[in-house]
Amino acid sequence: MHKKMRMRVKQSLYLLYRLMSPIVNPYQLIMSIPRYGGYVGDLMKYPRLNGAEPIKMSDLYPCIHEKSSTSSFDSHYFYLNVWAAQRIMENKPELHVDVGSKVDFVGFLTCFTDVISLDICPLNARLNNFEPLSGDILSLPFDDCAVQSLSCLHVAEHIGLGRYGDPLNPKGTEMAAKELSRVLAKDGNLFFALPVGRPKVCFNAHRIHSPNQILQYFSDLVLVELSGVDDEGVYRRDLQISDFEESNYACGFFWFKKKEYGR
Repeated sequence: MHKKMRMRVKQSLYLLYRLMSPIVNPYQLIMSIPRYGGYVGDLMKYPRLNGAEPIKMSDLYPCIHEKSSTSSFDSHYFYLNVWAAQRIMENKPELHVDVGSKVDFVGFLTCFTDVISLDICPLNARLNNFEPLSGDILSLPFDDCAVQSLSCLHVAEHIGLGRYGDPLNPKGTEMAAKELSRVLAKDGNLFFALPVGRPKVCFNAHRIHSPNQILQYFSDLVLVELSGVDDEGVYRRDLQISDFEESNYACGFFWFKKKEYGR
């Protein structure tokens, strides 16, 4: 009973944290107190050093949360972007189409291929080999079987939850998968990723799908590879579908291919 009570208290506190964090991050607020002390100490010490520039009060710009023994990173996006970029480069497409992925990933792709970047909030950047498009993942502006190389990374889990101003739709992820399948060319490659594990919706942040659900959504494609990041943030290669079925918040990296005999 005590164990269940502790679990409920822990879950309640975590829920409170999630509800408060869009307004104020309680963890950062608590940690700010001692870290501001260190900032003030450095601010008093620096002007006494030889060659120190003058510091105006109007130019103060405290950065107090970045002192660390290691560089922090989001394991989902870091490993995912490396995984996808490497496979796209190895396949040497003349043109790659990305739907909604991180902007830095899209920018890196322009180093070795032409890129069309489609997003509900388009990336209005000026780069060689780059074309931004405004569009909806549920109604892609491409003909059937028209895109040879396609990616959609950590995007489809948000569709239909209203987080980015899109209409509410419980079938959003499934419909997005069908639309990606529709435009993928015969013998084309789709690089797709989203959170996997025990299915649930964390409104309005994202959904978590089981790997088997994703296979069902892409039933007309062939799975070439499943890799990903587990609940501990460890990058794992060449997984079985069952490996992530009981995960809490893993990330599955799916490489699909539309075979010649496919739709």
